[in-house]
Amino acid sequence: MSLQTRPKPLVDNWNRPFWEACKEGRLILQRCTSTGQCFFPPGPVSPFTGRPEWEWIIASGRGELWSFVVFHQNYFPGMRDELPYPVAMVKLDEGPFLLTNLDGMSAADAKIGQRLSVRFPGGPEGFVLPQFGPEA
Repeated sequence: MSLQTRPKPLVDNWNRPFWEACKEGRLILQRCTSTGQCFFPPGPVSPFTGRPEWEWIIASGRGELWSFVVFHQNYFPGMRDELPYPVAMVKLDEGPFLLTNLDGMSAADAKIGQRLSVRFPGGPEGFVLPQFGPEA
């Protein structure tokens, strides 16, 4: 498996701080300043109020495996050598869901409800992709 060959994320003005934090080994989320609820993916307004009243916070990096699928089809050329691989939906302790890959475990090891924590093992040129593995 090589994180270097994975597709690069598309960066915009709203998600740029998220990707910069990942390079530094930090997981950040936007939090609505009116409701206190966190949200993902990043955007210009709170999905809870529709207003641009939010702040960035450092997330705990912990959550639970909410769901996962195993890709057997090659959708991304840079991931061909990883087939089959799991794509996981992690429900972060702060509330939002994050689609990611599992690190340090196979689909056979994955159990719904399992506690996971973020890892930053690398990524394609210029990026560090957050991955999740078993909580220590």
